Amino acid sequence: MKDQTRNIHLPQIRPPEDNTPLVAPIYQSVKFQFPTVAETLRSLRGERDGFFYSRSANPTTRQLEHTLAVMQGREDAVVCGSGVGAVAQTLLGLLKAGDHVLCFVETYGPTRTLIRRTLQRYGVHHTMLSIEDDAGIERVLAGTPTRLVIFESPTNPVTRIADIAHITRCARAHGALTVLDNTLAGLHQHGNTDVDLFIHSLTKYASGHGDVMGGAVIGSAELIRHLRRDFVLLGGVLDPHAAFLIQRGLKTYLPRYRQQCETAHRVAAFLAAQESVDRVHYPGLATHPRHALAARQMQHFGTVVSFDLRAGSGAGDRFADALRLFSIAASMGSAESLIIPPGLMGPNDLPADLAALSGTAPGTVRLSMGLEDCDDLIEDIAQALKAI
Repeated sequence: MKDQTRNIHLPQIRPPEDNTPLVAPIYQSVKFQFPTVAETLRSLRGERDGFFYSRSANPTTRQLEHTLAVMQGREDAVVCGSGVGAVAQTLLGLLKAGDHVLCFVETYGPTRTLIRRTLQRYGVHHTMLSIEDDAGIERVLAGTPTRLVIFESPTNPVTRIADIAHITRCARAHGALTVLDNTLAGLHQHGNTDVDLFIHSLTKYASGHGDVMGGAVIGSAELIRHLRRDFVLLGGVLDPHAAFLIQRGLKTYLPRYRQQCETAHRVAAFLAAQESVDRVHYPGLATHPRHALAARQMQHFGTVVSFDLRAGSGAGDRFADALRLFSIAASMGSAESLIIPPGLMGPNDLPADLAALSGTAPGTVRLSMGLEDCDDLIEDIAQALKAI
């Protein structure tokens, strides 16, 4: 071979079969090959294991999918490039013109927009309630043929708690699928419920470092096999290097989540004792309207604390500016503590009657706990409250 050819067709190093790496390698390759056409066709027909093209499957992303499924207590998972990508592709994969969706005011804003605007253009109808309207949930499912129910628990930003057993029981009785955006609760929670599909933004707690984006849907092998066909066609694939970083982050997922929850509980208790705070939204507090339900459903109450400042939105924005350790930034689950002030939050996409059900007030502030020392964070909050 001449030099140019030799530089492309290089020898490959493969460890012996009993000499495996402690950390799974990154398969940063789009294409995979078999020695013959016959073996390639066998793989494409599903008659043998193997990989062909990374938009369909890649060893690194499959490693992540298996890990996520085990953590959530389900059979399989499919990953993609972002959390909202997982929401959008799941909705597109499950719904068709004429279908009805039950959704909720407290749902993640882009999910609401996908249902109310994008899917409505294609003939998908919806009903929107509050997640706490248990009677309304039962009434809608009994009275309207419904394809799926999509919800969150705890909700973002005011940490309302869904009665998951009630929702899944009503949905199953009337032939509807349940889809739970489980991002705030985390991969280790709610797996013991009767939910059909779990959606996660891997950008948050799974990664844990705020430096990579990803999304996943987790469920039975049958449902994931059905969805995977559409995920492959829609093309929102997760890059192998991003999958590797998320897989690495998952090794410290539980210690991080536990510490952030402990911090959140202490911060919530501190805020509840402040005269300038009208109300604290944290399911770990006995004063939370659904604390008892949360205690039955959850091992940990979450890392997000929201609260309402009596002085309103202006005070909330000044409070955010006065903080020294909390960064004004989107998302949650990072090593850094974050804040979303009133000026950057609110159900602005909803009409007034629905927005009134959301539970947000003019002075609502959302905190997401990081991994800093809890005493330092409380001291920072105290000085910011004093400053305003």
